[in-house]
Amino acid sequence: MATERLKILLIEHDEGFARLVGDMLGQARNLPADISAATNLHAGFAALRGQPFDLAILDVSVPDGAGLANITLLKAEAPRLPIIAAGAADDEIIAHEAVQAGAQDYLVKGHLTPGWLERTLRYAIERHRSGLALLTAEEKYHSIFDHLVEGIFRTTPDGQYLLANPALARIYGYASPEDLMENITNIGLRLYVQEGRRDEFVRLMQEHDTLTDFESEIFRKDGTTIWISENCRAIRDAQGQLRYYEGTVEDITQRREAEENLRRSEALYHSLVKNIPQNIFRKDIQGRFTFANEQYCQHYKCKLEDILGKTDFDFFPNELAEKYRRDDWRVMESGQTLKHIEEHHPTGQEQQFVQVVKSPLLGADGRIIGLQGMFWDVTMERVAEERIRKANAQVAQSRKELHAKNLQLEDDLKMAREIQLAMLPLTYPTFPHQATPAESAIQFAHRYLPASSVGGDFFTVSALSDSAVGVFICDVAGHSVRSALVTAMIRALVEELKPIAGDPGQFLTKLNQDLHSMLKNAGSPMLTTAFYLVADCQRGTVRYSNAGHPKPLHLRRSAGCVEPLINQNVKSQAALGLFAAASYLTSEVKLAPGDGLLLFTDGLFEAEAADHALYSQAMLQTDVQLRHTLPTGRLVDELLARLQQFSGTDKFEDDVCLVGLDLATTPGG
Repeated sequence: MATERLKILLIEHDEGFARLVGDMLGQARNLPADISAATNLHAGFAALRGQPFDLAILDVSVPDGAGLANITLLKAEAPRLPIIAAGAADDEIIAHEAVQAGAQDYLVKGHLTPGWLERTLRYAIERHRSGLALLTAEEKYHSIFDHLVEGIFRTTPDGQYLLANPALARIYGYASPEDLMENITNIGLRLYVQEGRRDEFVRLMQEHDTLTDFESEIFRKDGTTIWISENCRAIRDAQGQLRYYEGTVEDITQRREAEENLRRSEALYHSLVKNIPQNIFRKDIQGRFTFANEQYCQHYKCKLEDILGKTDFDFFPNELAEKYRRDDWRVMESGQTLKHIEEHHPTGQEQQFVQVVKSPLLGADGRIIGLQGMFWDVTMERVAEERIRKANAQVAQSRKELHAKNLQLEDDLKMAREIQLAMLPLTYPTFPHQATPAESAIQFAHRYLPASSVGGDFFTVSALSDSAVGVFICDVAGHSVRSALVTAMIRALVEELKPIAGDPGQFLTKLNQDLHSMLKNAGSPMLTTAFYLVADCQRGTVRYSNAGHPKPLHLRRSAGCVEPLINQNVKSQAALGLFAAASYLTSEVKLAPGDGLLLFTDGLFEAEAADHALYSQAMLQTDVQLRHTLPTGRLVDELLARLQQFSGTDKFEDDVCLVGLDLATTPGG
């Protein structure tokens, strides 16, 4: 059956980038798509009203838009349309804010490749479908109130909460509004850092009945502090009696920190300018002095008020003043910094040679409004040379120390790799347990190829009884130290969950809750997919549950076919750690003697041929079908050889992990 073509809307004012995206999508072999382009946000809205689309790619800098707020506007126009934001800035903060605003992903224009674009579109659509399935199930239980970004509250005058929305609970660090109201029964004592701050709040409300931008430092549940801004009004009954206060709360910690950093920066700048040993001055477009630091005034033995508003012609001979004026015009006309050495003759002092640096001074609108200059004495060149020599020696020492640290880091990564490999099974269980590996009713094989020193793939094989085995495989996004740390956390959690390992759905549900609790304060989520199955050779069944992981393959050798293990409700389920309340379904299929199972991570699909074609899951299923009669150990080796032939290299872009098991053709092996 032919794959249905995707309809993609590209909102992009750069025709060159629009053509590039179209060409890249034309190269996509496993993601056929038709693209419609709109040159601005208004045209994009018109296109959405005219026909349905499967996905939108939005340039956040379209001329008639509002930056990242374009995502919110587009979500309001098409709430169920997955959006991928695109921009020129390679900035994790912007990418995070784009996702927070509702985008499925953020693409850096300059880093885009056909393979990366295809993977991003495929993953965005899958993530969006998973999100829609969850949203559909929860829509009837949540209102707009629950999804506001701002915290909403109602409180009694004496400081007890009557109502709080989830956003307020999140701001204050509580798991839910109920958790918040249960723990904060006296706002004045439990919330505000400054003693008497609640009393000040009540006093202002009594005087005005409304309050705006009431900024306070407050305690979160974990004891850390943040800054909030409150807007509030008093609610009274028909007789004018005060019933309660209601209002909104906004977390302004970042803004306060930015303001404080700016204040410190300005204070530091003025302190530096005042005390720096260099002579600093500023001039306007007409060459009039507008500023000079104390060092400059001391150098020329004058006062600041004697300088302001005057020009070089008031202090220097005409010939020298003309030279200074020409240099100034050169800086302001070219917009370039001027550096050179010139002679100075301070009053009552000997001739000096000074280093001069003049730079254009910009106004708020970006136009040149004058220049800033500085100069310092360079007569004592030997002193400067000695400083340079010492500086070079320090640099050499720093390089030596840095090289030693790099060697240590390489040793640490090597040890981390060895530790991570040691986490993988070294031997497999046998069934029954007293059987030799050759006699075991279930045979195992695995291959693990990390893309770098440490990886994000992990699996375990655990005997649950004399006839049942649990096989767990997961893939943490990326192949860095951070990913490896998450896999170590998952390994520890898997060990703790052995008492419930017999029920795959319950196992993944509990694992998701624990992982979400550990990662929720990490700053950004780590996408973790996982698959867990329990195979019972006595009952001839496989029970399994899937958390956003590539579907394993069931090698039905007696029937001569290979089929993916899909959920019995045919719906995808969310990856681990994203939603605390996610619940995972247990599905079941029959195993016939001689059947096999092949589990794998999506590193297989990162393999790219010379023509940028990607190795797809359909190609994998075809290659397994051609080799389904082979024992699993030989099968995975031939698959890896096929993959290396396809990509033309024995190195993979992402971690590759394959785990297979074979059921004996007759009971007892």
